[in-house]
Amino acid sequence: GTGNAVLKTKKLIKNDYFLMLLPDDLIVKKNCSKAMININKKFKSSVMASMKVKRKNVSRWGIYNIKKRIDKSNFIIKSVVEKPSIKTAPSNKAVIGRYILPKSIFSKLKKQKSGKDGEIHITDAIQSLIKDKNKFIAHNFSGKYLDCGSMQGYIKSTLEISKL
Repeated sequence: GTGNAVLKTKKLIKNDYFLMLLPDDLIVKKNCSKAMININKKFKSSVMASMKVKRKNVSRWGIYNIKKRIDKSNFIIKSVVEKPSIKTAPSNKAVIGRYILPKSIFSKLKKQKSGKDGEIHITDAIQSLIKDKNKFIAHNFSGKYLDCGSMQGYIKSTLEISKL
């Protein structure tokens, strides 16, 4: 899972925070990573890209609920759960494949047991950090999201990129 992949990078991470991008979630037309880095610097906090998704599709993403609104695009996350069912999802607010994570996540990942589908998920480690009072900000990005995580999404994304 994503948690195991991140754990393998531990020796390479030197700073207090690092940026992780998932290759099947593309955000084009606006630099989402740059905006997230600015938020990280301003609030000295972890940041995750976010957007609303259709309720019927919540089981494809990590889903969070809001603790507090910072401004029109940024929210403090109360909790996050990996790929919940429609019935158990706390909202329709999804974490999209961009994260600025704290170096402290490695200690959580080392101790973490396998979660959904027997994988070690980054979302479970993030939730553990949130429980320990670490602040995570959801950033509703302004770029265009292209979903390459399904065959239909991949085909649509390829067509969209060909127009750029």
